[in-house]
Amino acid sequence: MRIAYLDCFSGISGDMFLGALVDAGVPPELLQKTVAGLGLDAKLEISRVTRSGISAIKVDVIVHGEKDRPRESPSHHHEHDRGHEHGHEHVHPRTRPTAGRERGAPSKQEHAHSHEHAHRGLREIRQIIANAPVSEHAKRTALAMFQALGEAEAKIHNTAVENIHFHEVGAADAIVDIVCAAVGAEHLAADIWVCSPLNIGGGTVECQHGRFPVPAPATVELLRSAPVYSSGIDAELVTPTGAAIVKTLASRFAAFPAMTIATTGYGAGTRDFAGHANVVRLTLGDALEEAAALPRDSVTVLEANLDDLSPQVFGYVMERALAEGALEVFGTPVQMKKNRPGMLLTVLARPADAERLAKLIFAETTTLGVRMRSEERRVLARREVRVPTPWGEVRMKVASLNGAVSHYAPEYEDCRRIAEERSLPLKQVMQAALRAYLDKESGEAS
Repeated sequence: MRIAYLDCFSGISGDMFLGALVDAGVPPELLQKTVAGLGLDAKLEISRVTRSGISAIKVDVIVHGEKDRPRESPSHHHEHDRGHEHGHEHVHPRTRPTAGRERGAPSKQEHAHSHEHAHRGLREIRQIIANAPVSEHAKRTALAMFQALGEAEAKIHNTAVENIHFHEVGAADAIVDIVCAAVGAEHLAADIWVCSPLNIGGGTVECQHGRFPVPAPATVELLRSAPVYSSGIDAELVTPTGAAIVKTLASRFAAFPAMTIATTGYGAGTRDFAGHANVVRLTLGDALEEAAALPRDSVTVLEANLDDLSPQVFGYVMERALAEGALEVFGTPVQMKKNRPGMLLTVLARPADAERLAKLIFAETTTLGVRMRSEERRVLARREVRVPTPWGEVRMKVASLNGAVSHYAPEYEDCRRIAEERSLPLKQVMQAALRAYLDKESGEAS
Protein backbone atom coordinates (compact mmCIF):
# COMPACT_ATOMS: atom_id res chain seq x y z
CA MET A 1 0.00 0.00 0.00
CA ARG A 2 1.39 3.35 -1.09
CA ILE A 3 1.32 6.00 1.65
CA ALA A 4 1.74 9.76 1.30
CA TYR A 5 2.55 11.39 4.63
CA LEU A 6 2.32 15.15 5.19
CA ASP A 7 4.50 16.36 8.04
CA CYS A 8 3.08 19.78 8.95
CA PHE A 9 5.52 20.76 11.72
CA SER A 10 5.57 24.26 10.17
CA GLY A 11 1.96 24.25 9.05
CA ILE A 12 0.84 24.09 5.44
CA SER A 13 -0.24 26.50 2.73
CA GLY A 14 -1.15 26.06 -0.90
CA ASP A 15 2.24 27.10 -2.26
CA MET A 16 4.10 24.96 0.29
CA PHE A 17 2.08 21.92 -0.76
CA LEU A 18 2.79 22.53 -4.45
CA GLY A 19 6.51 22.87 -3.68
CA ALA A 20 6.50 19.56 -1.79
CA LEU A 21 4.73 17.86 -4.72
CA VAL A 22 7.36 19.06 -7.18
CA ASP A 23 10.23 18.10 -4.86
CA ALA A 24 8.66 14.65 -4.41
CA GLY A 25 8.60 13.99 -8.14
CA VAL A 26 5.61 15.70 -9.74
CA PRO A 27 6.92 17.17 -13.04
CA PRO A 28 6.88 20.99 -12.98
CA GLU A 29 5.72 20.86 -16.60
CA LEU A 30 2.54 19.07 -15.51
CA LEU A 31 1.63 21.91 -13.14
CA GLN A 32 2.61 24.59 -15.68
CA LYS A 33 0.45 22.91 -18.31
CA THR A 34 -2.44 22.73 -15.84
CA VAL A 35 -2.23 26.45 -15.09
CA ALA A 36 -2.01 27.32 -18.79
CA GLY A 37 -5.23 25.44 -19.44
CA LEU A 38 -7.28 27.26 -16.80
CA GLY A 39 -7.86 30.35 -18.91
CA LEU A 40 -6.61 32.69 -16.17
CA ASP A 41 -3.97 35.39 -16.37
CA ALA A 42 -1.72 33.34 -14.13
CA LYS A 43 1.44 31.26 -14.22
CA LEU A 44 3.80 29.49 -11.82
CA GLU A 45 7.29 30.52 -10.85
CA ILE A 46 9.21 27.57 -9.40
CA SER A 47 12.61 27.90 -7.71
CA ARG A 48 14.83 26.08 -5.23
CA VAL A 49 15.51 27.85 -1.93
CA THR A 50 16.78 26.99 1.54
CA ARG A 51 14.88 27.35 4.80
CA SER A 52 17.08 27.06 7.90
CA GLY A 53 19.54 25.01 5.85
CA ILE A 54 16.90 22.71 4.31
CA SER A 55 16.75 22.68 0.51
CA ALA A 56 13.14 23.05 -0.65
CA ILE A 57 11.05 24.02 -3.66
CA LYS A 58 9.32 27.41 -3.59
CA VAL A 59 6.27 27.90 -5.82
CA ASP A 60 4.84 31.35 -6.48
CA VAL A 61 1.66 32.04 -8.42
CA ILE A 62 1.96 35.06 -10.70
CA VAL A 63 -1.44 36.71 -11.24
CA HIS A 64 -1.73 39.67 -13.63
CA GLY A 65 2.08 39.77 -13.72
CA GLU A 66 2.41 40.21 -9.95
CA LYS A 67 3.46 37.85 -7.17
CA ASP A 68 4.00 37.95 -3.41
CA ARG A 69 0.32 38.52 -2.81
CA PRO A 70 -1.03 37.06 0.43
CA ARG A 71 -2.96 34.64 -1.69
CA GLU A 72 -3.34 31.66 0.56
CA SER A 73 -6.61 32.81 2.02
CA PRO A 74 -9.33 34.04 -0.30
CA SER A 75 -11.02 34.27 3.02
CA HIS A 76 -11.84 37.52 4.70
CA HIS A 77 -15.16 39.26 4.43
CA HIS A 78 -15.77 42.87 3.33
CA GLU A 79 -18.51 44.47 5.40
CA HIS A 80 -18.74 47.53 3.19
CA ASP A 81 -19.35 45.36 0.13
CA ARG A 82 -22.82 44.59 1.50
CA GLY A 83 -24.02 47.77 -0.20
CA HIS A 84 -23.49 46.37 -3.70
CA GLU A 85 -26.76 45.96 -5.50
CA HIS A 86 -26.46 42.18 -5.86
CA GLY A 87 -26.29 41.87 -2.08
CA HIS A 88 -23.92 38.88 -1.99
CA GLU A 89 -21.20 38.24 0.54
CA HIS A 90 -17.68 39.07 -0.66
CA VAL A 91 -14.44 37.45 0.37
CA HIS A 92 -11.19 39.35 0.06
CA PRO A 93 -8.10 37.48 -1.18
CA ARG A 94 -5.82 38.75 1.53
CA THR A 95 -5.59 39.53 5.19
CA ARG A 96 -3.43 42.26 6.62
CA PRO A 97 -1.23 40.51 9.18
CA THR A 98 0.50 41.76 12.25
CA ALA A 99 3.89 40.32 13.20
CA GLY A 100 4.85 37.07 11.56
CA ARG A 101 2.40 36.46 8.73
CA GLU A 102 4.18 34.98 5.72
CA ARG A 103 2.67 37.40 3.22
CA GLY A 104 3.35 41.13 3.25
CA ALA A 105 0.59 43.56 4.15
CA PRO A 106 -1.01 45.34 1.18
CA SER A 107 -0.65 49.06 0.90
CA LYS A 108 -3.68 51.32 0.68
CA GLN A 109 -3.06 51.59 -3.05
CA GLU A 110 -2.94 47.79 -3.39
CA HIS A 111 -6.07 47.48 -1.29
CA ALA A 112 -7.93 49.93 -3.51
CA HIS A 113 -6.61 48.22 -6.62
CA SER A 114 -7.99 44.89 -5.51
CA HIS A 115 -11.50 46.37 -5.57
CA GLU A 116 -11.13 47.16 -9.25
CA HIS A 117 -11.19 43.44 -10.05
CA ALA A 118 -14.36 41.53 -10.69
CA HIS A 119 -15.74 39.07 -8.19
CA ARG A 120 -16.02 35.36 -8.81
CA GLY A 121 -18.80 33.32 -7.26
CA LEU A 122 -18.52 29.65 -6.43
CA ARG A 123 -20.71 28.83 -9.43
CA GLU A 124 -18.23 30.50 -11.80
CA ILE A 125 -15.28 28.90 -10.03
CA ARG A 126 -16.91 25.48 -10.33
CA GLN A 127 -17.35 26.09 -14.07
CA ILE A 128 -13.67 27.02 -14.47
CA ILE A 129 -12.64 23.83 -12.70
CA ALA A 130 -15.15 21.75 -14.68
CA ASN A 131 -13.63 23.07 -17.94
CA ALA A 132 -10.03 22.55 -16.81
CA PRO A 133 -7.95 20.19 -18.99
CA VAL A 134 -7.46 17.70 -16.15
CA SER A 135 -8.88 14.28 -15.27
CA GLU A 136 -12.34 13.88 -13.80
CA HIS A 137 -10.79 12.58 -10.58
CA ALA A 138 -8.66 15.74 -10.24
CA LYS A 139 -11.70 17.90 -10.96
CA ARG A 140 -13.70 16.21 -8.22
CA THR A 141 -10.84 16.67 -5.77
CA ALA A 142 -10.43 20.35 -6.66
CA LEU A 143 -14.17 20.97 -6.46
CA ALA A 144 -14.28 19.34 -3.02
CA MET A 145 -11.46 21.63 -1.83
CA PHE A 146 -13.17 24.79 -3.05
CA GLN A 147 -16.51 23.62 -1.69
CA ALA A 148 -14.86 23.18 1.72
CA LEU A 149 -13.51 26.75 1.52
CA GLY A 150 -16.88 28.14 0.51
CA GLU A 151 -18.77 26.29 3.23
CA ALA A 152 -16.33 27.50 5.88
CA GLU A 153 -16.77 31.10 4.73
CA ALA A 154 -20.55 30.75 4.54
CA LYS A 155 -20.74 29.50 8.11
CA ILE A 156 -18.51 32.29 9.39
CA HIS A 157 -20.55 34.99 7.66
CA ASN A 158 -23.92 33.34 8.33
CA THR A 159 -24.93 33.17 4.70
CA ALA A 160 -25.58 30.60 2.00
CA VAL A 161 -22.54 29.12 0.29
CA GLU A 162 -23.79 30.33 -3.10
CA ASN A 163 -23.68 33.90 -1.78
CA ILE A 164 -19.94 33.73 -1.15
CA HIS A 165 -17.97 35.67 -3.75
CA PHE A 166 -14.19 35.87 -4.03
CA HIS A 167 -12.32 38.86 -5.36
CA GLU A 168 -10.95 38.01 -8.79
CA VAL A 169 -7.24 38.01 -7.88
CA GLY A 170 -7.72 35.88 -4.77
CA ALA A 171 -9.98 33.49 -6.64
CA ALA A 172 -7.45 33.06 -9.47
CA ASP A 173 -4.71 32.39 -6.93
CA ALA A 174 -6.77 29.83 -5.05
CA ILE A 175 -7.98 28.12 -8.25
CA VAL A 176 -4.38 27.67 -9.38
CA ASP A 177 -3.30 26.33 -5.97
CA ILE A 178 -6.22 23.96 -5.62
CA VAL A 179 -6.37 22.56 -9.16
CA CYS A 180 -2.58 22.04 -9.20
CA ALA A 181 -2.79 20.40 -5.77
CA ALA A 182 -5.43 17.98 -7.07
CA VAL A 183 -3.46 17.20 -10.25
CA GLY A 184 -0.18 16.73 -8.37
CA ALA A 185 -1.73 14.51 -5.71
CA GLU A 186 -3.28 12.34 -8.42
CA HIS A 187 0.09 12.03 -10.16
CA LEU A 188 1.71 10.60 -7.03
CA ALA A 189 -0.94 7.82 -7.01
CA ALA A 190 -0.87 7.27 -3.25
CA ASP A 191 -3.38 4.77 -1.90
CA ILE A 192 -3.84 6.78 1.29
CA TRP A 193 -2.90 10.25 2.56
CA VAL A 194 -2.01 10.63 6.22
CA CYS A 195 -1.28 13.94 7.96
CA SER A 196 0.57 14.81 11.14
CA PRO A 197 -0.93 17.13 13.76
CA LEU A 198 -0.70 20.67 12.39
CA ASN A 199 1.40 23.47 13.84
CA ILE A 200 -0.94 26.44 13.42
CA GLY A 201 1.46 29.18 14.63
CA GLY A 202 0.39 32.14 16.73
CA GLY A 203 -0.03 35.87 16.89
CA THR A 204 -2.83 37.69 15.12
CA VAL A 205 -3.98 38.55 11.62
CA GLU A 206 -5.62 41.88 10.84
CA CYS A 207 -8.79 41.43 8.81
CA GLN A 208 -11.31 43.91 7.48
CA HIS A 209 -13.18 43.84 10.78
CA GLY A 210 -10.05 44.11 12.93
CA ARG A 211 -7.61 41.68 14.46
CA PHE A 212 -8.24 37.98 14.83
CA PRO A 213 -6.05 35.46 16.64
CA VAL A 214 -4.25 32.86 14.55
CA PRO A 215 -5.57 30.65 13.07
CA ALA A 216 -7.98 32.71 10.97
CA PRO A 217 -11.72 31.95 11.33
CA ALA A 218 -11.93 29.99 8.04
CA THR A 219 -8.94 27.87 9.04
CA VAL A 220 -10.51 27.03 12.39
CA GLU A 221 -13.68 25.89 10.67
CA LEU A 222 -11.79 23.79 8.10
CA LEU A 223 -9.65 22.10 10.75
CA ARG A 224 -12.56 20.98 12.88
CA SER A 225 -11.80 17.46 14.20
CA ALA A 226 -8.12 17.75 13.18
CA PRO A 227 -5.34 17.68 15.83
CA VAL A 228 -3.60 21.05 16.04
CA TYR A 229 -1.04 22.77 18.28
CA SER A 230 1.14 25.88 18.39
CA SER A 231 4.90 25.81 18.80
CA GLY A 232 4.87 29.49 19.74
CA ILE A 233 5.96 31.01 16.41
CA ASP A 234 4.14 34.28 15.79
CA ALA A 235 2.99 33.57 12.26
CA GLU A 236 -0.05 32.17 10.49
CA LEU A 237 1.39 28.77 9.59
CA VAL A 238 -1.78 27.05 8.39
CA THR A 239 -3.77 29.00 5.80
CA PRO A 240 -7.34 28.29 4.70
CA THR A 241 -6.13 26.94 1.36
CA GLY A 242 -3.71 24.61 3.11
CA ALA A 243 -6.42 23.53 5.53
CA ALA A 244 -8.81 22.81 2.63
CA ILE A 245 -6.17 20.64 0.94
CA VAL A 246 -5.57 18.63 4.12
CA LYS A 247 -9.29 18.32 4.87
CA THR A 248 -9.93 16.87 1.41
CA LEU A 249 -6.91 14.60 0.94
CA ALA A 250 -6.11 13.25 4.40
CA SER A 251 -8.05 10.18 5.49
CA ARG A 252 -6.59 10.30 9.00
CA PHE A 253 -4.19 12.18 11.29
CA ALA A 254 -1.41 10.17 12.91
CA ALA A 255 2.28 10.00 13.73
CA PHE A 256 4.73 8.94 11.04
CA PRO A 257 3.41 5.60 9.70
CA ALA A 258 5.54 2.47 9.39
CA MET A 259 6.74 2.43 5.79
CA THR A 260 9.66 1.86 3.48
CA ILE A 261 10.49 5.39 2.30
CA ALA A 262 10.67 5.86 -1.46
CA THR A 263 11.02 9.63 -1.80
CA THR A 264 10.69 12.84 0.19
CA GLY A 265 9.85 16.36 -0.92
CA TYR A 266 10.07 19.70 0.87
CA GLY A 267 7.86 22.70 0.03
CA ALA A 268 9.02 26.11 1.24
CA GLY A 269 7.00 28.87 2.83
CA THR A 270 7.81 32.51 2.07
CA ARG A 271 9.61 33.41 5.30
CA ASP A 272 12.84 31.92 6.61
CA PHE A 273 12.49 31.72 10.39
CA ALA A 274 15.63 31.63 12.53
CA GLY A 275 16.09 28.16 13.98
CA HIS A 276 12.92 26.76 12.42
CA ALA A 277 12.68 25.22 8.95
CA ASN A 278 9.61 26.79 7.37
CA VAL A 279 8.76 23.85 5.11
CA VAL A 280 6.18 21.14 4.77
CA ARG A 281 7.56 17.62 4.24
CA LEU A 282 5.87 15.09 1.98
CA THR A 283 7.09 11.50 2.28
CA LEU A 284 6.05 8.68 -0.06
CA GLY A 285 6.57 5.03 0.75
CA ASP A 286 5.15 1.55 0.93
CA ALA A 287 3.55 0.32 4.13
CA LEU A 288 5.58 -2.34 5.91
CA GLU A 289 3.95 -5.71 5.37
CA GLU A 290 3.72 -6.50 9.05
CA ALA A 291 2.26 -3.05 9.69
CA ALA A 292 -0.10 -3.10 6.74
CA ALA A 293 -3.20 -4.07 8.67
CA LEU A 294 -6.40 -2.76 7.22
CA PRO A 295 -6.56 1.01 7.68
CA ARG A 296 -9.29 2.16 10.02
CA ASP A 297 -11.23 5.35 10.18
CA SER A 298 -14.38 6.72 11.77
CA VAL A 299 -17.65 7.38 10.00
CA THR A 300 -20.92 8.88 11.14
CA VAL A 301 -24.06 6.87 10.41
CA LEU A 302 -27.24 8.92 9.90
CA GLU A 303 -30.60 7.15 9.83
CA ALA A 304 -34.21 8.19 9.40
CA ASN A 305 -37.40 6.11 9.15
CA LEU A 306 -39.74 7.35 6.41
CA ASP A 307 -43.28 6.12 5.76
CA ASP A 308 -44.88 9.11 4.03
CA LEU A 309 -42.28 10.17 1.46
CA SER A 310 -42.76 9.90 -2.29
CA PRO A 311 -40.46 7.30 -3.92
CA GLN A 312 -39.35 9.94 -6.44
CA VAL A 313 -38.32 12.25 -3.61
CA PHE A 314 -36.52 9.38 -1.85
CA GLY A 315 -34.39 8.81 -4.96
CA TYR A 316 -33.71 12.53 -5.21
CA VAL A 317 -32.56 12.67 -1.58
CA MET A 318 -30.12 9.82 -2.19
CA GLU A 319 -28.63 11.65 -5.19
CA ARG A 320 -28.40 14.93 -3.26
CA ALA A 321 -26.68 13.29 -0.30
CA LEU A 322 -24.05 11.69 -2.56
CA ALA A 323 -23.50 15.00 -4.35
CA GLU A 324 -23.03 16.70 -0.97
CA GLY A 325 -20.22 14.36 0.04
CA ALA A 326 -21.88 11.30 1.59
CA LEU A 327 -19.70 8.20 1.45
CA GLU A 328 -22.69 5.91 0.84
CA VAL A 329 -26.48 6.18 0.81
CA PHE A 330 -28.99 3.34 0.75
CA GLY A 331 -32.59 2.51 1.59
CA THR A 332 -33.97 -0.55 3.36
CA PRO A 333 -37.66 -1.55 3.28
CA VAL A 334 -39.08 -1.68 6.84
CA GLN A 335 -42.48 -2.28 8.45
CA MET A 336 -43.26 0.63 10.73
CA LYS A 337 -45.83 1.43 13.41
CA LYS A 338 -49.54 1.05 12.58
CA ASN A 339 -48.32 -1.65 10.18
CA ARG A 340 -47.30 0.91 7.57
CA PRO A 341 -44.60 -0.01 5.02
CA GLY A 342 -41.72 2.43 4.98
CA MET A 343 -38.06 2.95 4.13
CA LEU A 344 -35.03 3.26 6.36
CA LEU A 345 -32.71 5.91 4.89
CA THR A 346 -29.09 5.32 5.86
CA VAL A 347 -26.28 7.76 5.09
CA LEU A 348 -22.60 7.12 5.82
CA ALA A 349 -20.60 10.32 6.17
CA ARG A 350 -17.28 11.71 7.25
CA PRO A 351 -17.65 13.17 10.75
CA ALA A 352 -16.99 16.67 9.43
CA ASP A 353 -19.89 16.35 6.96
CA ALA A 354 -22.45 14.81 9.32
CA GLU A 355 -24.20 17.97 10.52
CA ARG A 356 -24.55 19.32 6.99
CA LEU A 357 -26.03 16.04 5.75
CA ALA A 358 -28.42 15.89 8.70
CA LYS A 359 -29.73 19.32 7.72
CA LEU A 360 -30.17 18.04 4.16
CA ILE A 361 -32.25 15.08 5.40
CA PHE A 362 -34.47 17.39 7.44
CA ALA A 363 -34.89 19.80 4.51
CA GLU A 364 -35.66 17.19 1.85
CA THR A 365 -37.64 14.50 3.72
CA THR A 366 -40.63 14.33 6.05
CA THR A 367 -38.72 12.94 9.03
CA LEU A 368 -38.93 14.62 12.44
CA GLY A 369 -35.67 13.10 13.69
CA VAL A 370 -32.31 11.85 12.46
CA ARG A 371 -30.35 9.27 14.44
CA MET A 372 -26.57 9.78 14.41
CA ARG A 373 -23.83 7.51 15.72
CA SER A 374 -20.10 7.08 15.21
CA GLU A 375 -18.69 3.78 14.00
CA GLU A 376 -15.22 2.51 13.20
CA ARG A 377 -14.61 0.79 9.89
CA ARG A 378 -11.79 -1.03 8.11
CA VAL A 379 -11.16 -0.02 4.52
CA LEU A 380 -9.18 -1.44 1.65
CA ALA A 381 -6.67 0.87 -0.01
CA ARG A 382 -8.19 2.23 -3.20
CA ARG A 383 -6.84 3.95 -6.25
CA GLU A 384 -8.03 4.97 -9.69
CA VAL A 385 -6.46 3.76 -12.95
CA ARG A 386 -7.36 5.02 -16.42
CA VAL A 387 -7.49 2.49 -19.22
CA PRO A 388 -8.09 2.99 -22.96
CA THR A 389 -11.00 1.41 -24.82
CA PRO A 390 -11.83 1.72 -28.53
CA TRP A 391 -14.31 4.47 -27.58
CA GLY A 392 -12.37 6.47 -25.01
CA GLU A 393 -10.81 6.26 -21.55
CA VAL A 394 -12.56 4.53 -18.65
CA ARG A 395 -11.64 4.85 -15.00
CA MET A 396 -11.05 1.63 -13.07
CA LYS A 397 -11.51 1.45 -9.31
CA VAL A 398 -8.77 -0.77 -7.90
CA ALA A 399 -8.71 -2.03 -4.30
CA SER A 400 -5.70 -3.67 -2.69
CA LEU A 401 -4.89 -5.58 0.48
CA ASN A 402 -1.29 -5.54 1.75
CA GLY A 403 -0.17 -4.24 -1.62
CA ALA A 404 -1.89 -6.97 -3.65
CA VAL A 405 -4.87 -6.13 -5.86
CA SER A 406 -7.99 -7.70 -4.38
CA HIS A 407 -10.73 -6.17 -6.52
CA TYR A 408 -11.15 -4.02 -9.60
CA ALA A 409 -14.14 -2.68 -11.46
CA PRO A 410 -14.82 -0.14 -14.22
CA GLU A 411 -16.44 3.14 -13.26
CA TYR A 412 -20.12 2.75 -14.08
CA GLU A 413 -20.71 6.38 -15.08
CA ASP A 414 -17.85 6.31 -17.62
CA CYS A 415 -19.15 3.10 -19.18
CA ARG A 416 -22.72 4.36 -19.21
CA ARG A 417 -21.70 7.61 -20.93
CA ILE A 418 -19.80 5.76 -23.66
CA ALA A 419 -22.62 3.26 -24.14
CA GLU A 420 -25.16 6.05 -24.58
CA GLU A 421 -22.96 8.16 -26.85
CA ARG A 422 -21.99 5.22 -29.08
CA SER A 423 -25.27 3.29 -28.88
CA LEU A 424 -23.41 0.26 -27.52
CA PRO A 425 -24.50 -2.39 -25.01
CA LEU A 426 -23.31 -1.35 -21.57
CA LYS A 427 -21.88 -4.80 -20.85
CA GLN A 428 -19.71 -4.56 -24.00
CA VAL A 429 -18.12 -1.34 -22.79
CA MET A 430 -17.54 -2.75 -19.30
CA GLN A 431 -15.96 -5.90 -20.69
CA ALA A 432 -13.66 -3.86 -22.93
CA ALA A 433 -12.54 -1.81 -19.91
CA LEU A 434 -11.81 -4.96 -17.90
CA ARG A 435 -9.73 -6.41 -20.77
CA ALA A 436 -7.81 -3.15 -21.10
CA TYR A 437 -7.04 -3.13 -17.38
CA LEU A 438 -5.83 -6.75 -17.39
CA ASP A 439 -3.69 -6.07 -20.47
CA LYS A 440 -2.20 -3.03 -18.73
CA GLU A 441 -1.42 -4.98 -15.57
CA SER A 442 0.14 -7.90 -17.44
CA GLY A 443 2.24 -5.51 -19.52
CA GLU A 444 3.57 -3.75 -16.42
CA ALA A 445 4.30 -7.08 -14.72
CA SER A 446 6.39 -8.28 -17.66
